[in-house]
Amino acid sequence: MLLCADERTTGCSRREKRQALAGSFSKAIMYCGTSSSFCSCCHWRSSSFKIFPRSPIIPIFVLFLLVPSPFFCRASSLETATVRTTNQTSQPGDELQKLKMIRAYLKGINKPPLKTIQSPDGEIIDCVLSHQQPAFDHPLLKGQKPLDPPEVPNGYDSTGVAVEILQQWRTSGEVCPEGTIPIRRTSEADVLRASSVQTFGKKVKSHVLVDTSDVAHEYKLCFSWVMVDFIYYYYYYYYYYYYYYYSKVYVAGDQYYGAQATINLWQPVVADPNEFSLAQFWVMAGDAGIDLNTIEVGWQSRLFIYWTADDYGATGCYNLQCAGFIQTNNGFAIGSPIGPPSSYGGAQIDITLLVWRVPGSGNWWLLLRPNILLGYWPSVLFTHLTEPASQVQFGGEIVNLELMGQHTSTQMGSGHFAEENYGKAAYFQQLQVVNGDNYLVPVQNAQTYEDDPNCYDLQGGIDPNWGTAFFYGGPGRSETCP
Repeated sequence: MLLCADERTTGCSRREKRQALAGSFSKAIMYCGTSSSFCSCCHWRSSSFKIFPRSPIIPIFVLFLLVPSPFFCRASSLETATVRTTNQTSQPGDELQKLKMIRAYLKGINKPPLKTIQSPDGEIIDCVLSHQQPAFDHPLLKGQKPLDPPEVPNGYDSTGVAVEILQQWRTSGEVCPEGTIPIRRTSEADVLRASSVQTFGKKVKSHVLVDTSDVAHEYKLCFSWVMVDFIYYYYYYYYYYYYYYYSKVYVAGDQYYGAQATINLWQPVVADPNEFSLAQFWVMAGDAGIDLNTIEVGWQSRLFIYWTADDYGATGCYNLQCAGFIQTNNGFAIGSPIGPPSSYGGAQIDITLLVWRVPGSGNWWLLLRPNILLGYWPSVLFTHLTEPASQVQFGGEIVNLELMGQHTSTQMGSGHFAEENYGKAAYFQQLQVVNGDNYLVPVQNAQTYEDDPNCYDLQGGIDPNWGTAFFYGGPGRSETCP
């Protein structure tokens, strides 16, 4: 049986955890309605890593059965999942109320456009007046207008970009007028894919690895409710654990005023709609599990941004899906697909992203090389990133549901291991940070973290042409990763 999140899990192998989870479906019937329960999170030790102290959470594993007189478990409060009422049939009134909530949310987030562009890929791009974008719904930003572009950090190099990164909505030649910004329109279908309006556009709470001066790491299993069947208004729900797998490089123990990386673009296979694969870097400050502040940028088939000021709690969101990031560019739609991706053994495509803290204002700006200044996160959004960051991480991340006790076949990077090298394995190159003198400098004394090198690995070092760099990735389930 899967043990609770304490020292009893020390030494558990991944196979044992998968077997425990796979067996939990049948065991849940036996335990339902009794004092026994499955715990929401499982922490374990790995080499020099140790567990951060956490507040206890005791959610109960719940399995609902479709029977003439259905019984159900009493669920305690869940920290990172939305519990749906499932012991009753779905009523038309409930569905109507849900749609009303979604439409009210969409009315707030989809601002009145000055112009609308239909993209060939089916997406709708709204050209919204800059001062009416969602960021200015924030109470501390109301009535403001976007700031003028700042100077980039010293040492920034805008040369060497050989391949133009394209977005489908621009292929027709249409553009958003000056004074507006392009925003990908959020649809009802987008929101319905989330477990609730409240969780739409948000990451799961506290799933990142955070380093401190004593090299402490937290690895956490997070969870969510997933509807897998629908018959006569009855819903079957199963309890899924989300395993987060990383291959990353990080630096800590100093003050960081920004970061830059060149990231190889791929389109990895994602085995389940509730999983994902991405490459990004994190600029971080604060304490995991309490008040972690992050700024995150990268690709997930689309260029995305993310921020949180409370460890993925009530604050923050992807892209422009809440009041936060202020976009200043009228030619790039954050959250829309970017391309072309790299091809195995063929052309390699990459993007260079720079995030830096502007001296004086403390705002964090985002630039897509060579000179696409996308916008900024105002310093008032944060509690710790009002000051320099304390850690920067670069790397790949996937979510693994481990359905039926098997590792997912979701790929990281190109879907090939680091040893295959250039043209076949995904890469990060030119890893840099911004120092206290507002200079971009190469990352020094970087450390690596591979959650399971049999599934996804990493090989890095310093190259005369690439600077601090690494290859990473893997296929997921394989002979070496059962």
